[in-house]
Amino acid sequence: MPNLPFTQVDAFADAPFTGNPAAVMPLDAWLDDATLQSIAAENNLSETAFTIATPDDPQADYALRWFTPTVEVQLCGHATLASGHVLIGDRKAIRFRTRHAGILTVTREGEGYALSLPAWDMAPRALPDLAAGLGGQPIESHWRDGGYSLFLFPDAAAVRALTPDFAALKTLGDTMLIATAPGDDSDIVSRVFVPGGGVDEDPVTGSAHGLLTPFWAKRLGKTAISAVQASARGGRLGCTLSGDRVILTGACRTVIEGSFFL
Repeated sequence: MPNLPFTQVDAFADAPFTGNPAAVMPLDAWLDDATLQSIAAENNLSETAFTIATPDDPQADYALRWFTPTVEVQLCGHATLASGHVLIGDRKAIRFRTRHAGILTVTREGEGYALSLPAWDMAPRALPDLAAGLGGQPIESHWRDGGYSLFLFPDAAAVRALTPDFAALKTLGDTMLIATAPGDDSDIVSRVFVPGGGVDEDPVTGSAHGLLTPFWAKRLGKTAISAVQASARGGRLGCTLSGDRVILTGACRTVIEGSFFL
């Protein structure tokens, strides 16, 4: 019976029981996709990160893939941060090769880490079906191909008060829905929902801030932004727009270490 190392990490967590839990599972070689998906479903966290060392790759130290309980995703920030936390060792930085988001780098930053992600722009688009399922009264909606939607609300209270219709949203595909507004105790506030991808509400979403950072940098007229994701667990992120990259900063906490028996 194969014995796979397993670490559960709370990413973007500045206190116990906050941030977003991710499983990090280093492998010697890729298992078949169905098995990876089944492991992620068994873990039942928003994401499970699988890695393999790539000593012959001059650009990356590891290959990295991410799975929710139901689908493989193109980009996951918090599980990348968690993977860096688990694997960085004595290094200053660690590089991951991904299938859809290129090379992602995690660097030590004080007591935490900095994660470099691609900065993704969005375009205005009417999204009435998604907006209806999300609830509330968004004042703008935006879209990026690949299944990313953003809804702007007038204030943080409106974002915090949302009660989405998850059953309805699940019928509309695995789109990520990002609800955002100016913050009350930070520059911006957000909540993120991916019911079609097996995650009704994501606690803290690094990939969403790869979209939120350029969106808000233009509106706020500054490149360094403080962000709060207002889920039940909650999390804080530092967000900096640097050219075509977004740098996210946050802390990680290891909460479980063990073995997965396959």
